[in-house]
Amino acid sequence: MQNEGWNLEHSYKELPEVFYRNQNPEIAPAPQMIIFNHNLAESLGLDSSKLESRPEIFAGSALPHGAMPISQAYAGFQFGHFAMLGDGRAVLLGEQITPDGNRFDIQLKGSGPTHFSQNGDGYAALLPMLREYIISEAMYYLGIPTTRSLAVALTGKNVLRETVLKGAVLTRVASSHIRVGTFDYISSFGKMENTHNLADYCIWRHFPELEKAGHKDNKYIRFFRAVAKRQASLIAKWQLVGFIHGVMNTDNMAISGETIDYGPCAFMNSYDPDTVFSSIDKMGRYSYNNQPKIGAWNLSRLAEALLPLFHEEENKAIELANKEIEYYWECYNKNWLSGMRAKLGITNEETEDTSLITELLELMWAHKLDYTNTFRALSYPIPLSEIPDFSAWQTKWQSRLSRQPQSQNDVSDIMQKHNPAIIPRNHRVEEALAAAENEDFTIMHKLLAALSKPYEDCKIYSQPPEPTGCKYKTFCGT
Repeated sequence: MQNEGWNLEHSYKELPEVFYRNQNPEIAPAPQMIIFNHNLAESLGLDSSKLESRPEIFAGSALPHGAMPISQAYAGFQFGHFAMLGDGRAVLLGEQITPDGNRFDIQLKGSGPTHFSQNGDGYAALLPMLREYIISEAMYYLGIPTTRSLAVALTGKNVLRETVLKGAVLTRVASSHIRVGTFDYISSFGKMENTHNLADYCIWRHFPELEKAGHKDNKYIRFFRAVAKRQASLIAKWQLVGFIHGVMNTDNMAISGETIDYGPCAFMNSYDPDTVFSSIDKMGRYSYNNQPKIGAWNLSRLAEALLPLFHEEENKAIELANKEIEYYWECYNKNWLSGMRAKLGITNEETEDTSLITELLELMWAHKLDYTNTFRALSYPIPLSEIPDFSAWQTKWQSRLSRQPQSQNDVSDIMQKHNPAIIPRNHRVEEALAAAENEDFTIMHKLLAALSKPYEDCKIYSQPPEPTGCKYKTFCGT
């Protein structure tokens, strides 16, 4: 076999088999490469020049050297209700060890039914897989922790949904695919020793610093705190760019602190904290404004699974867990406030900063101002609006900036580095997907090129959509 750079290991398979099932992907009848991520491939130590011409690997028809495919078990609280889930249409090929020694899961998504498919067919359609590719790459270039997309390949097999669609497989790369829902599953259906095993594995894989001697605190409480800290940072980053995940079930919260599962996600246009894009979120549980609260709720479910590891006395364990949830909120608020200060060019701290930020957001909400473009426009030393109350706010802001040493040019530079000009606008993503459905991928490639430079001004990709009477909706990618 030609050397393609595969260097796969399988540490997850060292866990008890209750965590997974051996699972080969289904053979695709007519693999065809649609898009291949050369930069990501090279960073993984893969030979992109050879692999781009091997769609059979990325459609599931051939296994890369050293692969030992499995599907992973997990459960989840979906819209607050517990459900047994698992990798119903995903197969983990192994863990690629990069030239610099990092470890990344290589997973095929949409490669056919697995042990955990239940009533699903295990397949995926082309357009939702391309959508995940686009959004995940945009998140990466925005500096937000995320899974990434290595390739999308057609399988040659049609998928039946409301209509007949082209089947495709997405190759997803992640620090791992261990979720809060993995702990939900093992605490509900496994032995306590398995929860212990999983926590130890996560510490080894994602938080090795916790194994260092000299700590007096319980290692598992420190593990929970480390997970909470990453989630607080991640969700604050979502809020700062106006990203709405759409379905923050516990199976969609990765222990690694990466954004995972790009189903009904989207970015806000005009600022509205109650914005919901998901067609299935009728009550707004996962609205923009609720995301930090749901982060805390999901972490509470993780804490419940870990309680026996926190303390042998349940009441004491609950007390310790509650203290760590408070820590999550401290981290989130600190991350959000420091991020908002940077978006406004503020480099020191004053107690009135929160009210200044809140007043700006309320004005944006009241006047239906575009979230991304408003902050970007503030990055330039020009009046933003003729609205009287907005002018009054700008006077307060300029007064605030005068109480720090940076010049106006320094402030503008700071703001332009923290306020993207380009996000994956929903109408631009839909435009690219509509063309891709007709086998025209040029629009998608142009969009991806623009998204790779989010802090460079580009009028075409920064324009919001034309007003419409219909609210934009997204759907779970099936």
